[in-house]
Amino acid sequence: MPVTAIETMIEQRRVFNWAGRIHKFARPMAVLLALAGLAACHSSDSDKSLNKRGGGMNRPVVVGLGDVTKSDLPVTVSALATVTPLATVAVQSRVDGQIMKILFTEGQSVKAGQVIAEIDPRPFNVQFEQAKGQLNRDQASLAIAKLDLERYRLLYSQDSIAKQQLDTQEGLVQQGEGVVQSDKGTLDSARLNQMYSRVTAPISGRIGLRQVDVGNVVHPADANGLAVITQLNPITVVGSIPEDKLQEILKRLADHKPIPVEAYDRSNLARLAEGFLLTIDNQIDVTTGTVKVKAQFNNDNLALFPNQFVNLRVRYGTLVQATVVPTAAIQQGPDGQFLYVLNADSTVSLHKATVVSSAGELTAISEGASPGQKVVIDGIDRLKDGATVKLAQTKSAAAPGDQKKNWRKSGS
Repeated sequence: MPVTAIETMIEQRRVFNWAGRIHKFARPMAVLLALAGLAACHSSDSDKSLNKRGGGMNRPVVVGLGDVTKSDLPVTVSALATVTPLATVAVQSRVDGQIMKILFTEGQSVKAGQVIAEIDPRPFNVQFEQAKGQLNRDQASLAIAKLDLERYRLLYSQDSIAKQQLDTQEGLVQQGEGVVQSDKGTLDSARLNQMYSRVTAPISGRIGLRQVDVGNVVHPADANGLAVITQLNPITVVGSIPEDKLQEILKRLADHKPIPVEAYDRSNLARLAEGFLLTIDNQIDVTTGTVKVKAQFNNDNLALFPNQFVNLRVRYGTLVQATVVPTAAIQQGPDGQFLYVLNADSTVSLHKATVVSSAGELTAISEGASPGQKVVIDGIDRLKDGATVKLAQTKSAAAPGDQKKNWRKSGS
């Protein structure tokens, strides 16, 4: 084959390889270009849709509103607190012995003086009889010594015996009286041990889990005892309040006026009990700037339980006809507290708020809003000063006929 023909074939093969490479990359590029075109069209359509609706940034924000009113509001101070029982007693055995009976159920309410366990009384009965016999013997000896003393006195008056003999007999009588007195103490001790063999509840309250079973030998030095009894009604709650509220509360206590206190759950939503302030501690904690207070509650429904965490609200005064807003309207910002007030043109204005006191869902303010106005309580995180708002619409209940249709559709 001529050289020219060979070169021609080589050039044709080179052109064919480049054409294949171009064809390989041309298809993905065409797909990418098509997708970019669709995205541009979609973005253009979205922009047109937003322009038709008036713009996304200017769309009204859906909010919930609350009223600004005039009302009497209690002045309260909140405190983190812990439920503390008035009395907690670990029931201990006062004598050594074997447990014969357990007379309580775990978690049972017991009364003071109620028998809750019995220890084997037989050793103490034996001791009692021994002490009683010893006392009888020594009392008889003392009686003989007293008769001899009367004889010696008669003989001494007749100058028949020496004075030393009379003095000795008087000493024997006194010695016998001391022995009898000691015997009486031993007898009382044996009788007391008989009583201690019946373990009783020292206070009224709720008894906890049993720490010992029947058949075990117990001792007064046992660490755990038999069980723990905790007084639950009434019960106290101990918390801490800021020191700047101390003087106002002390003045109220000095007037001997009861200070109402409410206990709320951990979430500070559900009220558990109502009571009164019992006392205030005698010093301020310098590390926290707070002072401890103790409140007492009737706990008939056992809503308060020992060591439970609660929130206290101490009410030490009342604001008469104060400007009141929903607590949810008050917000905290870099420049302090603020709220949003609704304007007549359906826009909102940001106002600085000065809080006087807060009580649950209501807060008294001295600055920020006036009675008759409305403030935003829901949707605040999407607002800014001057934003347009609209009231959130609530769904109305469906008519009975419509409900039946919906039920049929859902069931079909």
